[in-house]
Amino acid sequence: MEELQLSGWVYRLSPQVALCTQRQPAATEALVQVIRVRRGEAFPPGHPTTRLSLDLLREALAAAPVINLLDVGCGAGLLSLAAAALGIPRVVGVDIAPAAVHVTLQNARDNGLAGSLQVARGSTECLKGTFDLVMANLPWEVQMDKVSELDRLAAKGSRLILSGFRDNQEDLLIQSYQRLGWSLRRRLIKDFRHPTLPADISFTWVAWWLEHKTF
Repeated sequence: MEELQLSGWVYRLSPQVALCTQRQPAATEALVQVIRVRRGEAFPPGHPTTRLSLDLLREALAAAPVINLLDVGCGAGLLSLAAAALGIPRVVGVDIAPAAVHVTLQNARDNGLAGSLQVARGSTECLKGTFDLVMANLPWEVQMDKVSELDRLAAKGSRLILSGFRDNQEDLLIQSYQRLGWSLRRRLIKDFRHPTLPADISFTWVAWWLEHKTF
């Protein structure tokens, strides 16, 4: 589903919808809606955790409908835009960085998705209510800090999609969620090697789809 090209990054969300970076030329297929995304600073479009999160989003939507979705640490809004483009009626993104909120709103307006996307500057503590699906592509340290908050914001029977951490960081995080009644339904991984690092240095990025035991 993901294509890396010299001119940019493309991810086919569905036969009708594709995400791409601003530099990528528009798709030629008449039926494809092209969502152009200005780049953010953290976890750019081509980052393995972005791809893993998008893969799990597609799987989760195929399994059950979602009415409202929360994107924690939305960055440039790529996950939020994908959710809105796939037809989720209400998408909320939050980020502590003013620049991230600005870019996400700009991306939403540029792609005609502002009507179903709300963005707030802040973190989870500024939110009330609950969501059918909560997504968070965040570093491990932030994930650990947000366990109780993400659990609070998840509606009964909802799901979590989490990424931004590596396989050697999973144990403490999954134990924290298991204590709150969550279980792992799906786990995706992506091995990563950087061309500037020695060949024997690599690691594995991880993404989870969690469900509550009462689901």
